[in-house]
Amino acid sequence: MLLSFLTFYFPIQQSLEEVMKTWIKSARTIAWSLATALTIGTAPAQAQDVFKIGYIYPSPAGDVGWAHELDRGRLAIEEKFGDKVESVVVENIPEGPDAARIMNQMAAQGVDMMMLGSFGYMNDGLKTAKRYSDIDFIHASGYKLLDNLGNFQTRNYEAAYVAGMGAGFVTETNTIGMVAAYAIPEVVGLINAFTLGAQATNADISVKVVWLNSWFDPSKAQESARSLMAQQSDVIFSIYQDTPSVVSVAEEEGVYVVNTSSDMKQYASNQLLVSLQISWADYFIEQVQASMDDTFVGSAFWGGMADNAVSMASWSDDLSAEQRATLDSTVARISSGEFHPFQGPVIDQAGDEKIAEGDTLADGDLLAISWLVKGVETQLPK
Repeated sequence: MLLSFLTFYFPIQQSLEEVMKTWIKSARTIAWSLATALTIGTAPAQAQDVFKIGYIYPSPAGDVGWAHELDRGRLAIEEKFGDKVESVVVENIPEGPDAARIMNQMAAQGVDMMMLGSFGYMNDGLKTAKRYSDIDFIHASGYKLLDNLGNFQTRNYEAAYVAGMGAGFVTETNTIGMVAAYAIPEVVGLINAFTLGAQATNADISVKVVWLNSWFDPSKAQESARSLMAQQSDVIFSIYQDTPSVVSVAEEEGVYVVNTSSDMKQYASNQLLVSLQISWADYFIEQVQASMDDTFVGSAFWGGMADNAVSMASWSDDLSAEQRATLDSTVARISSGEFHPFQGPVIDQAGDEKIAEGDTLADGDLLAISWLVKGVETQLPK
C-alpha cells in the first residue's frame, strides 16, 4: 500500500507542458491517496512475513532533490527484498503536528520500521520511538539516539569543498551567491566547506548568503537567486532546495550553478557546474535487514565519499583538463582520508582562528558548527 499526500509547487520557468504533466501526476496522486485513505483501519491483515516500512518526506518526491533521493533509497529496498517488504509513503509533510500525527497513524497501522526524512521530525520522532519500542526508526540529519532510533546523514561538506574549488576556477567576479534553506549546523558546514574550497583555488573569493527558512519554496528560491545575481554573483550554490528552481534560473541567466542531493544536469545543460549527489541505498538496505533480523541498534551514520554515499555528478565541460585533474585528485584524497576539508588553519568572520594549523575539526564540533569562515559576508541569523 502506497500512501501519498502530495502538494505541488511550480517554478516560474516551467513550460506549459511541464505544468500540465505535473498537474496530471498530482491528480492521479490525489485520487490514489483518497482511495487509500478510505481503507485505513479496514484493510485485511497482512501476511506475517511482510515487513511494513513507513516513509515520511518533508517535500514531494519529484524527479530530483532531497525527497527524491530518499525515495530512491526506498526503491532500492524494494528491489532488494521484493514482496517481503511493503511501503507506506507520505510526502510533503511539514515539521510539527502534522508529522507527529502521521507517525502515530503509521504506528497504528502496524509498521515495523519508520524512516523520518527531515531534521525537524526529530523531537516528534523521539517521542514516537519511546512510545512504540517495538518499531525501529531511522531519522535524517538528527543527533538524538535511542535503542530503536538511529540517525543518518551524508558528509556533504566533502563534496561542497570540491565543488567550491570548481567555483573558484570559473568565477570572474570572485563573488559566490548561496541560497540556503536554514542556518542549521549541516547547512552552515556546507557554506563553510564550499567557501574554503573556493578560496583554495581563488584567494579573492567572497560569499553572500540568502536564508530562505524553508526546505521547499521554489518562488522565494528563484527570487533569492536573482537577487544574488544582481549583486554580481556569477556562481550560485543552491543548498537543500528540493526543486530545480534555482538551477533553472541560473541556466536562463547564464550563471554557473551548483546544487545538492541530486544530479540536475537536465535542468541546466549549459550552466550546471556540478551536482552534489547523495545515495542512501546501501545504508537503508543494511538498516532494514538489521530490523528484520532483530539486531537493529540505534546508531549515528555519517556517510561520505569513502562510503559511496556522496559523489560529484556532471562536472561542466568548461573546466580544463588540468582543473579536472586537480578536482579528481582532491576527491581521491578525501576518500582515502589523506585530506579533510576542515583542516587548519581556518579563520572565522571575526578574524579568530577556529582551527589551528595541523589540526582537523572533530566530527562533534562539525555537527554543532555555528560560525562562518572568513570570506562569507552574510552573518548567521540571530
